[in-house]
Amino acid sequence: MSAKVSEGAVKSADRALAIIEFVAERGSVRFQDIVDDLSLARSSAHALLRTLVASGWLQQDPHTRAYALGLRAWQIGQKYNGNRGLAEIARPHMDVLAKTVGETVQLARLDGIENVYLAIRESPHPFRLASSVGMRLHSHATALGKSLLSQLDPEDARKRLTAVVLPRFTEHTITDPDTLLHEIAQTRTRGYSTDEGEYLAGTRCVAVPLINDGAELIAALSVTAPAVRTGDDWPEPVLAELQATAAKIRSALGNGRELSSA
Repeated sequence: MSAKVSEGAVKSADRALAIIEFVAERGSVRFQDIVDDLSLARSSAHALLRTLVASGWLQQDPHTRAYALGLRAWQIGQKYNGNRGLAEIARPHMDVLAKTVGETVQLARLDGIENVYLAIRESPHPFRLASSVGMRLHSHATALGKSLLSQLDPEDARKRLTAVVLPRFTEHTITDPDTLLHEIAQTRTRGYSTDEGEYLAGTRCVAVPLINDGAELIAALSVTAPAVRTGDDWPEPVLAELQATAAKIRSALGNGRELSSA
């Protein structure tokens, strides 16, 4: 990873934002990790970190000297409500679905080529998927991601998938863009996507496109289960309930473009 400067961006601002995102992703980070992973000069990193700590965006543990997000990051986060309407409306329906199917239910939106998780309702079983709100995963390796990408114009999806090297997470991860684009096309036709341990071995997931507001919000809904609790008929046992729940959420939202394939 490196702190690449976007075209037209102010170099120091771009690097400061890269540091904040890096610390947010890692949770707690040492100075040397920031320098190495973001390819920053030590002098520049020191100056940027002093500024970010002084302004409250980051905080530094006095004992370990590690950096973490500061109070200012939390305060600004509380003021952003772009996802709250969708998540708040979806949660009660997700609660019912999780209890009905007995598995973990997740709501995510698309950001570039990643899923950003907005709401999660965990399985009542002790053996379940470990995930958290705010987590980001590569869309090519998840059913949620394929459902999110299926709502893009096909050429837009192709550009996103071919612009980066797609990492492999398990032996089942699909990293060939053409194969992924074929699966995404299938998702558009049948209205749902699956992954067979493509991000995490031993798990199975089914997702449906939820909403595309025609602007920036593209969202999808999924059910994830350990493979040992599924059978040869997967995802049939949960698909109808998942699709019905997505329809209820879209109806409750009262806005956004409904998806004919869902």
